[in-house]
Amino acid sequence: MSSVTDRLIQGSMWLSLSRAIVNGLSALSTFVLAWYLAPSDFGLVAIATTIQVILSSVTELSLNQALIRHEDPSEVHFSAVWTLSVTRSAILALLFAASAFPIAEFYNEPRLTSVMLALSFSLLLSGLANPRRVMLQRDLIFWQEFVLNVSQKLVGFVVTVAIAAIYQSYWALVLGTLAYQITNIIVSYTVLPFVPRVTFRHARELFSFSLWLTAGQIVNTLNWRIEYLLIGKMLGATQLGHYTVGNTLSTLPTREATAPLNQTIYPGFSRVRNDPVRLIAAYQRAQALLAAVALPAGIGMAVVADPMMRLALGEKWIPAIFIVQALASVFALQTLGSLVQPLGMAKGHTKLLFIRDAQMLVVRVPIIIVGLMIAGLPGVVYARVLTGLISTAVNMLLVKRLIGLPFFQQLGANFRALVSVALMAAGVWGLSHVLNMPTDKLGLALHLAILVITGGILYVGSSFVLWLAMKKPNGPETEVQRIFVKFLSKAKRMAIPKSA
Repeated sequence: MSSVTDRLIQGSMWLSLSRAIVNGLSALSTFVLAWYLAPSDFGLVAIATTIQVILSSVTELSLNQALIRHEDPSEVHFSAVWTLSVTRSAILALLFAASAFPIAEFYNEPRLTSVMLALSFSLLLSGLANPRRVMLQRDLIFWQEFVLNVSQKLVGFVVTVAIAAIYQSYWALVLGTLAYQITNIIVSYTVLPFVPRVTFRHARELFSFSLWLTAGQIVNTLNWRIEYLLIGKMLGATQLGHYTVGNTLSTLPTREATAPLNQTIYPGFSRVRNDPVRLIAAYQRAQALLAAVALPAGIGMAVVADPMMRLALGEKWIPAIFIVQALASVFALQTLGSLVQPLGMAKGHTKLLFIRDAQMLVVRVPIIIVGLMIAGLPGVVYARVLTGLISTAVNMLLVKRLIGLPFFQQLGANFRALVSVALMAAGVWGLSHVLNMPTDKLGLALHLAILVITGGILYVGSSFVLWLAMKKPNGPETEVQRIFVKFLSKAKRMAIPKSA
C-alpha cells in the first residue's frame, strides 16, 4: 500500500493538472467575456451573485468538513447531509426569488429581477450535489476529482463563451453558472453512484463540528463581499464591473497556483493532528512550499498587469489595472498565514477560527467604508491592502497559538522566497520602465513575454543562489527536488517492461 506521502504527491499531480486546465479556462473565459461584455454587465451580475453568496453563507452548514473529519461516515451520514442540503437550498431559492423585485427597486436596476429569478434556480441546484464527493479528498483519491473539476468547468466555459459571443449579453454569466452546476450534479452521481434517502439522523452529530465553521463562514462572506454591495449602490454598476474583474484576475494566479496543495493539506493535517512534532513539521513544509509558489505568481501578476490587461482586455478595462496591481500583491502576501484555516480545522479549534473572522469583520468593514467615502473606488482598494496585511499578521499569530510556532520563525521559513520575489519585482519593474510600452498588439505581446521570462529567471535564479549560499537547508527547494526525483523514479519503473 502506498504511503500517505506518496498518495499526497500523486494527488497533487492530478490536482495540478486539473487546476492547470481549470485555471486556463477561467482566465480565458474572463478575457473573452471582458471583450464581449461591458463593465456594467459584470457589475449587474456581481450584485445578484453577491447577495446570493451572502444568503448562502448565512445558512451554510459546513457539513462536508464534518464528513472529512468523521472517523467512519456511513451511508446514513451521507443521506443526512443530502437531506439537510436539499431542505436548505429549497428554502433559500424561495427567499432569493421573493426578494428579486425589492432588491431591483433598491438598486434602481430592473434587469436584476430576471437575473435573480434565474439564479434562484442555481441555489436550488446547489443542494442536489452528491455528498459522497467530499470523500475523494478524505481518502486522498484525486483522479475522480480531476474528472469532476474539468468536466464542469469545460461545460460552463463553452456555454458562457458561446452565449457571450452570439448575444453579447450578461445572460452569458448567469447561464454559464447554471450549466456548471448541472454538469457537477450529473457527473458527480455518474462517477460516484449514490442513491440518497430522506433522513435527519446524525444531524446533531454533524452540526456539533460544523457549528463554528458555519458561523465563521457567515462572517467571512460578509467580510469579503460587503464592498460589492456598497460599490454597486454608491458608485454604480460600471465601477463595480471594473472592481469585479480586477478582483477576479488578481486572485487567479495565487489561488490557482496553490489550489493543488490547499486541497490536500486539510486531510494531511488531520492525519497527524495528535502528533505535535509531526504537525509542526508538516505545517512548516506546506506553508513554505505554498509561499514559494504563491509569491512569484501573485506579485508577478501585479508587475505585468499593465501590458497584460491592455493586451488581453483592451482600453475599456484600464481602470482595473490598478486594482489588479494592488490586490494581486496582497493576496500573494496573505499566503504567509493562509494555512491557519486547515490547521485550525484539523485540530478542532473551529471556535478560534470564528473569533478571528469576527474580529476581522469588525476591523475590515469600517476601514473599507471610510476608504470608499474618502476616495471612492481607489479608497476601497487601499483599504483592502491595509486589511489584507492586518489579516496576514492575525493569521500568523493564531498559528503561534495553535501549534506554538513563533511569528518570526514563520517568517524565517519564507526568507528566501520573500527576498527572491522582491528582487524579481524590482527587476521586472525596472525593465518595464526602461522599455517603452508599445501600443500595437504584437508589440504588447512581445513586451509582456520579455517581462514574464525575465521575472521567472530572476526568481528561480535568486532562489537557487540563496539556497546554495545557505548550504542547502530544508525548504521548498528540497521538497521540489524530492518530488522531482520520486517522479522520475516512478516514471522509470513504469517504462521498464514487467518481464524484465
